[in-house]
Amino acid sequence: MEHILNDEARGKPGVRAAAPSAGAQSGFLSVFDIFKIGIGPSSSHTMGPMTAAVRFMQSLPQHPGRDQLRSIRVTLYGSLAYTGRGHATDRAVCLGLLGHTPAQVDLDLAEGQLADLRVSRTLQHPDLPPLGFDPDKDLIFNYGPALPGHPNGMIFEALDAQGRPSISGTYYSIGGGFVVTAEELARPAAAASGDSNNRIPYLFESAASMLDLAARHKLSIAEMMMANECISLPEEEVRAGLAKIWRAMDDCIERGLKAHGELPGGLRIKRRAGLIHRQLLQEQGSGRQQPHAVSDWLSVYAMAVNEENAAGGRVVTSPTNGAAGVVPSVLRYYLMHCIGADPAKVPGFLLTAAAIGGLIKRRASISGAEAGCQGEVGSAASMAAAGLCAVLGGTPAQIENAAEIALEHHLGMTCDPAAGLVQVPCIERNGIGAIKAVAATSLALRGDGSHFMPLDNCIEAMRQTGEEMNTKYKETSLGGLAVNLPEC
Repeated sequence: MEHILNDEARGKPGVRAAAPSAGAQSGFLSVFDIFKIGIGPSSSHTMGPMTAAVRFMQSLPQHPGRDQLRSIRVTLYGSLAYTGRGHATDRAVCLGLLGHTPAQVDLDLAEGQLADLRVSRTLQHPDLPPLGFDPDKDLIFNYGPALPGHPNGMIFEALDAQGRPSISGTYYSIGGGFVVTAEELARPAAAASGDSNNRIPYLFESAASMLDLAARHKLSIAEMMMANECISLPEEEVRAGLAKIWRAMDDCIERGLKAHGELPGGLRIKRRAGLIHRQLLQEQGSGRQQPHAVSDWLSVYAMAVNEENAAGGRVVTSPTNGAAGVVPSVLRYYLMHCIGADPAKVPGFLLTAAAIGGLIKRRASISGAEAGCQGEVGSAASMAAAGLCAVLGGTPAQIENAAEIALEHHLGMTCDPAAGLVQVPCIERNGIGAIKAVAATSLALRGDGSHFMPLDNCIEAMRQTGEEMNTKYKETSLGGLAVNLPEC
């Protein structure tokens, strides 16, 4: 891959990129927008670029000059350039150019196709001539200024025989696997929402309006979300989709608990979830387990997911890959450890969590490149706290309180992954986020839902903090823990 590094970027890595509001959305976000099945290690750096590559390639046959196309060039900017290698962005782009989507990629088949591409340096697609693409030369990491729309920007170009761009597309990966073109990003929020929001029965743009709707209609947050989902799908399909999401989450936990060895990337980080899990199982019923071991159960479930994510396995954005362990951990904790747990409440957990995740995405950001890790693990903890509070019988006001407590105590958290890998501190951070989510739920359930700091204000505080946070602490690996590594 080619590299571009200008003097300004080399000397002043803290040049601020776009504000977190760049990726904000208006209107209803489905539970299936928040929870998407894909692959690791990053929703914004892996799933997003893969999706963008697929979209670009699918657009080419529609252009009248397609027969004159001879090659493809891709340039990554901002955070995608700085941590793209550690986040497997280069691999993801190649997979997308080959036609693989995050939700349906066959990893065994894909590996063989990637190996063939490195030899042939040619993309073969129906309705297009053979297109040259050398991953070592035609995938460019540009370490200069980020593109104007978002820190995670990329430009795809289809070139003619003279090497001139005939067709180009600018895409932004705005977190959680969401991808928009430059035109879509510039479109006013109201226009982007379209007329579909007019059909949503319980449309809330804030936590305050969510609570007002719940009170006026005497409905739970999950019931309102289900009614909204059923505008597009029959309820049985919504429930089947939720069951599929939880099955993918639970399967990921199980794979992580059984796996062992080192994670890829060069840091030589050993998987620990399996070992800790075996220790916890041995301690059960022995009289030697401390009361605080419940925190270890939460951590080990979350770490199992994020070790799988770091290895490029199949995970569910919750709301991102980097924070994919928190919600599954807390839901598994509910089912395995809470008195009176009922598997029939799993849909309510996920729907409630998605409602909070949608609010945070619309009003601030879930992207580490925009808001730091407060936007990823902080959002996930807030979602998990809301879901757990719901299934433990919390009122809408208590749920909003739990979500606020969990988010409040992640404010200011930076995203500074060592070596650009989603490993240190990301894996352990998911475990701690799960613990905070449960603590927040417990505190909220001890009260009546009234509290000083509304969730809306906390989300706004996160947005402002992310906007003012130096870029080197926002998924560029140019500051914080990423530059304070062991010398040995």
